[in-house]
Amino acid sequence: MAGRNGASDERGRLLTDPFDYRVTKLGGVIVSRGGRAVMTVGGRSAAQLVAALQRADDSQVQHLLARVSGNYRRGNERS
Repeated sequence: MAGRNGASDERGRLLTDPFDYRVTKLGGVIVSRGGRAVMTVGGRSAAQLVAALQRADDSQVQHLLARVSGNYRRGNERS
């Protein structure tokens, strides 16, 4: 089922192994998955991400975090 922005998670990986995030005191965003930090976003990109995360529902949050981490499949890659 496609989301508002056309993103989908047919395999359900974002439900079974969801991303998590934490906003630091300095405004950075630490993105983690499985209890391990996978990346840190800072500066203007972090501010834009935080604003988008605040507007998003749970499913959209997972897609935003997947995109920012680079762990986002467009559907045309081979498995």
